[in-house]
Amino acid sequence: MRRALLTTAACLFLAPCAAFAQDAPAGEQASNEGLDEIIVTAQRREENLQNAAIPVDVVTGDEVLERGITELSRLSEVSPALTVQPSSAGNLIFMRGVGNFTLTANSDPSTAFNYDGVYIGRPSTTYGTFYDLARVEILKGPQGILYGRNATGGAVNVIPQAPILGETSGYLSTSFGDYNALTAEGAVNIALGENSAFRASISTSSHDGYLEDGTGADETTAFRLQFLTEVTPNLRVRVAGDYAEVGGEGVGIGYLGRYNFIPGPGGGYVFVPFAGGPDDGVFTPAAQTFRQGARAGPAGRNLDAIAPYPGLNNSFGGVNAEITYDAGFGTFTLVPAWRHTTIDSQNVGGGFPFLQIEDAEQESLELRLVGDRIGIFDYTIGAYYFHEAIDSDLIINLSATAAWTSRQFDTTSFAPFGSITANFSEDFRAVAGVRWNSDQKDFEGRATGGTIVCTVGPPTFCPAAPLFPTVLSPSQLPFPFPAQGGPPGFNGGALVIRTDSLFINTLENEDFTYRFALEYDILPRSMAYASVETGYRSGGFNGAAGFETYDPEYITAYTLGLKNRFFDNRLQLNLEAFLWEYTDQQVSHVGLDINGNIAQFIENIGESNIQGAELEARWLITPTLEVSSNVQYLSAQNDVFIYQVGRGAPGTPPPLTGCTYSIASATLYNVDCSAFPAYNSPEWTLNFGVEQTIPLGNFELTLGADTQYKGERYIGFDYLPQQLIDESWVSNAHVGFGPADNRWEILAYVRNIEDERVPVFAPTHPIANLVMQGLSAPQTYGVRLSASF
Repeated sequence: MRRALLTTAACLFLAPCAAFAQDAPAGEQASNEGLDEIIVTAQRREENLQNAAIPVDVVTGDEVLERGITELSRLSEVSPALTVQPSSAGNLIFMRGVGNFTLTANSDPSTAFNYDGVYIGRPSTTYGTFYDLARVEILKGPQGILYGRNATGGAVNVIPQAPILGETSGYLSTSFGDYNALTAEGAVNIALGENSAFRASISTSSHDGYLEDGTGADETTAFRLQFLTEVTPNLRVRVAGDYAEVGGEGVGIGYLGRYNFIPGPGGGYVFVPFAGGPDDGVFTPAAQTFRQGARAGPAGRNLDAIAPYPGLNNSFGGVNAEITYDAGFGTFTLVPAWRHTTIDSQNVGGGFPFLQIEDAEQESLELRLVGDRIGIFDYTIGAYYFHEAIDSDLIINLSATAAWTSRQFDTTSFAPFGSITANFSEDFRAVAGVRWNSDQKDFEGRATGGTIVCTVGPPTFCPAAPLFPTVLSPSQLPFPFPAQGGPPGFNGGALVIRTDSLFINTLENEDFTYRFALEYDILPRSMAYASVETGYRSGGFNGAAGFETYDPEYITAYTLGLKNRFFDNRLQLNLEAFLWEYTDQQVSHVGLDINGNIAQFIENIGESNIQGAELEARWLITPTLEVSSNVQYLSAQNDVFIYQVGRGAPGTPPPLTGCTYSIASATLYNVDCSAFPAYNSPEWTLNFGVEQTIPLGNFELTLGADTQYKGERYIGFDYLPQQLIDESWVSNAHVGFGPADNRWEILAYVRNIEDERVPVFAPTHPIANLVMQGLSAPQTYGVRLSASF
């Protein structure tokens, strides 16, 4: 299969080159007209995007501002390979089916998020960064050499606009829309002599909740300060600091329905749909009534109304520097960084309350040397150090069970790396790179669990049994709770059981990642490349009995690519074929451990095969009319997907899953989801956009529209029918007016013209078997005013 895919792709790639060869004969000089040239640093050096022999999508800072992108999740609209599931606790990033359903401190992301050249360890800290940007780079596929561990799916680089020497300038952009939406951002760049500059940037965004119960409101404020100086012609220093506060309720969620379990022969799970819709939220009277019709698991009674109301009080900030020195034989770059995160949030993301109180601090240092030509060789060598300390308290309330956990994580990572390019001719190059990753993780966790078990039956029914409210510690419970090590209590016909756990562990993971590639310039504006690259995500810990640790995951990616500019630089055609082999993949889920306690834990569940192709096209039909399209075909299949979950006490229903399951032991089930597609992996994704500029004397009228189609895909862990969502179309449009010199503009926009609220994630309540769903934003519209000087 691998050989057939790569051979077919190679034939497809070479056909366009032959067809357009007469438009770009050898020796033709590059035109200065046509499509814009975009400079990227995806390979840790400045180069033209069309000369970067890797699969990468780029969204420029102007596009970010024009589209009104203020958060990571909206990048899914512009890159077919990327899916971002927003949640109240952070952003879940999937790249062509590679990703994970967790944001807890014991997990690492599969796609590296880098802000201003600094790796951000926690996916929960990816807010408050989308303003005053130079560009966003989306790297597709493992980035094991230059970005290291935790980049098995790829990387997202958010790159702020740096200070500009010798220029005093600035801009301000403000938009007003429905749902009381207000977004404003601006920056001022101040020249401090000929060799220094200061830049201050600020952003604020807010809107009312998108759900009927008022949840889903946003309140985000952020600022960034930068200072750049050329100490000497060879030495350049930039220092930056940023801070963001995120409030509101975070992303809202609503009910799709619930599964009732009917015991006995011929029984099983029966789905009961919610009469309202997922856009009700969970706090409307109808939603609360529906919830109170669900059984509270072993407590033998129904659930109470959900409380408390969600809210976020999170802050993120840091300081970093970029020091570059041209030593003659090469350029040294030193990037020291420190970041701090505070999270204080109440969420209901899975249909149950959970409180997260977290303090995280990270320090990192990267040193690179990009060497000039030595004979036929170019080279990049470097080393990277990363340290992260997390103090996390998590309270999970499933009504019949509850857990109060206190966990400390300490991670130290070190990685030397190097890459060398052999320039056999002006047109043909070979690249080889390697990175050694060394990770040490220390974990100490304490957990107190509580379970309420009805003793009446069969059938069990304890209407007077208590349920757990959401409190910070067991001492605040309104009913007696057993002492540590003491016997169970008895209340309302039910046992109140306490379980205490202590986890202390250390892990050391080491692994080599590598990349080999061939690059060939077919024509001055046509390049072909082929590569094989590996990725590695480190293992870690769980606070769950029987699942205390999990192993690293690995991926090997084979890529064939072709990048072209034709017709005097007016037509761009880029083609990529890929085959990813994914092993020991880490998947997180909520379930019972071997002691019957509820926990969220990560397991290595098997292997998958991910293959497909992507075609990107941009065509400047006239100097004022540009169309673009991006089509991805994706086949992402679970070859082996087997995980385990605890069986619980006698009488506990089997796991709720769309997969097959079997009894593995007295304490465990095996669940087999092999042959299902990977999560968030639609077979077809299509982006199409058009923009027309109409000159009106000294002014311009700009008309733009874009749309995205995504095929059906699974967006929840359990592969339930309700977690398979239908194909969707989402379209946007705008019209702008302003002077030709772009000094100011007034722009009207409408987003999600279809008013289709696309499901973006669908978790389940692991005790009451409620099926939840979070939705994308509804149709919104507004006006943006911007000016620059």
